[in-house]
Amino acid sequence: MGTFGRLALHTWTLDTTPLDVAIKAARDGGFDAVELRRTDFKRCYEKGQSNGAVLDMVRAVNIPVCTLGCEYGWLFATGDESTRLFDDLEVTCDNAVELDCPLIMCAPGQNVGPVSDAIENLKRGADICGKRGLKLAIEFNSQHAVLNSIATLREMLVGADRANAGMLLDAYHMERSGAGGRGFAGVAPEEIAAFQYSDTPPAPVAAGVKRPTDRLPPGKGIVRWLEVFSLLKEKGFDGYLSYEAPNPAQWERPPVEVCREAVADTRALIAKALS
Repeated sequence: MGTFGRLALHTWTLDTTPLDVAIKAARDGGFDAVELRRTDFKRCYEKGQSNGAVLDMVRAVNIPVCTLGCEYGWLFATGDESTRLFDDLEVTCDNAVELDCPLIMCAPGQNVGPVSDAIENLKRGADICGKRGLKLAIEFNSQHAVLNSIATLREMLVGADRANAGMLLDAYHMERSGAGGRGFAGVAPEEIAAFQYSDTPPAPVAAGVKRPTDRLPPGKGIVRWLEVFSLLKEKGFDGYLSYEAPNPAQWERPPVEVCREAVADTRALIAKALS
């Protein structure tokens, strides 16, 4: 078990930075761990690297991998697409074992469908993770047509009834969905498997945008961080706080600078929240 306030860098924050450079920036910028995406691996494959070579590259940087993201979409997928995505999930889980990473995360992706179908797919996905001793964290997306709230996420997790599956709460999506600040007070501590964060600008998401890249460093938007961090602490959450703040303005900056700023801002807010 860890202590509250350990920080991880989600690599979408440095989306235009090569993976090895991004991981080194996280380490040198003061993060305690990294959260890697399936996209990171696939971009390396496209450059001719084997899966084993990518794993070796990640290990060489010598920073823990707290979470691996899988390819999204399998919650609502059907037919051949479902088969392909579940096969890819198997690969992600194997990579997690190789990297001594205990947690797989999945967001809804672009597919939609009935909650009943998602529950059945969630059972299958959790079992794929579970046979390797891994936990699965499912994220709701405030812009998704179906899985866009804590309530719907809970409905899916309760329906699937898998002990190794839980909620991934994201401060950005909680704010966008009306559950900002202490709005997740009704979530039981045992329901929370992971936490991601970035700040939310006051302007609404542009029409038609499904994966917003308007996210800000903590303290630069409207998220009530003192409430969020104090409530997480009250609930005994001791997992990593994963900084996922994609924004084209940040991608233009030196990656180590982005990391150092985020770590300093986050630690200052946590200290204030817990004082």
